[in-house]
Amino acid sequence: MSIQNEYLNGLMERVIKRDPAEPEFHQAVREVLTSLAPVANARPELIKEGVMDCLVEPERTIKFRVPWEDDQGNIHVNRGYRIQFNSAIGPYKGGLRFHPSVNESIIKFLGFEQTFKNSLTGLPIGGGKGGSDFDPKGKSEAEVMRFCQSFMNELFKYIGPDTDVPAGDIGVGAREIGYLFGQYKRLRNEFTGVLTGKGLTYGGSLARKEATGYGLCYFTDNMLRDAGKSFDGAAVVISGSGNVATYACEKAAQLGGRVVAMSDSNGYIYDKDGIDLNLMKEIKEVERARIKEYAARRPGAEYHEGCTGIWQVPCQIALPCATQNELPLEGAKALIKNGCFAVAEGANMPTTPEAMDALQEAGVLFAPAKASNAGGVAVSALEMSQNSMRFSWTFEEVDQRLLTIMTDLYHNASRAAEQYGLAGNLVAGANIAGFLKVADSMLAYGLV
Repeated sequence: MSIQNEYLNGLMERVIKRDPAEPEFHQAVREVLTSLAPVANARPELIKEGVMDCLVEPERTIKFRVPWEDDQGNIHVNRGYRIQFNSAIGPYKGGLRFHPSVNESIIKFLGFEQTFKNSLTGLPIGGGKGGSDFDPKGKSEAEVMRFCQSFMNELFKYIGPDTDVPAGDIGVGAREIGYLFGQYKRLRNEFTGVLTGKGLTYGGSLARKEATGYGLCYFTDNMLRDAGKSFDGAAVVISGSGNVATYACEKAAQLGGRVVAMSDSNGYIYDKDGIDLNLMKEIKEVERARIKEYAARRPGAEYHEGCTGIWQVPCQIALPCATQNELPLEGAKALIKNGCFAVAEGANMPTTPEAMDALQEAGVLFAPAKASNAGGVAVSALEMSQNSMRFSWTFEEVDQRLLTIMTDLYHNASRAAEQYGLAGNLVAGANIAGFLKVADSMLAYGLV
């Protein structure tokens, strides 16, 4: 990806020089700056007033240690992070990720992406992200609880319902949110909507669990219809088997698709007759078992070791919903060869730059994560609204709002791309539409 603007090229070089060991962050910044070249050329005041320079630097970076005790009485120390990237349009909003791969570069890239994703929803929320290199897998309930309580002992100083509202991400589900919220409540002696993804008994929103996967399919459906295509009768491959993948599978089937493959970190399953979602939910949500159990219980299903092979499965629609950079160039080439006509990102930045270029050059419809997976944070913001009102909407009401948000989001990204001479390029359109709202707010404040 080359940046067609001298100033933005120089800015990219400064980002790399300032933080040389942050490749994920560099990748995210380069993708956005590449899209913003026509905006920078048309609106030089954004450069003169320093908006572009502020855009790539978090407002605040918080890094802390998290000591916790295991069941044998041994003390462990992990690292905790919270990147409060941009609050121009509202309080910082973004998930917490507990995974061994977590480092400052990954949290920065996620916070940077979150800023534009949140802007695209049209809701008043800024961008942030956080987490730890702690791995909940293999830990007892008591160990996870003690870790979450220790993590919140530090984080609570920096968050609040009008300041920063974290949510869940990889490794942080309903269990972890409950422990985190409980500790915040003890420390602050207050009951507020400081975290989203809460349980329904203590302020959570209906449809939150389904939101990212449903929203992904709503966005994809709009993209397909504009191109004269649809889910109806299409074979669909979905990487991952967490919340996003599970509920993308559910909604894709409701829209007429036939999901034939899903995966976890060990391998993938192929089921030519279509995934049995009830069986998948039992294995992944109830038993928390590995996906190979699906093949053992489902006649005709196949299990294959290794995740990357999933992109070799023939399909018309691919939804990468696992993790960053999971869809490489080789996978993109296989999808193109097998007749895939649409790829929509459910995970954050799951497609490598080379793969993205190949897909777009081949004419494959491509939906970028900051637009297509914004459903989760959109319903998180709706949860904040319900908490503020001390009121709850029905599942159907939340789902209808989600559908409206994702439909508007698609059309806004599409229009922005067309306005700047990049019609059909949703990557550029999403970056431009998300950026302009943030940039104009920053200019209005006189922040820079």
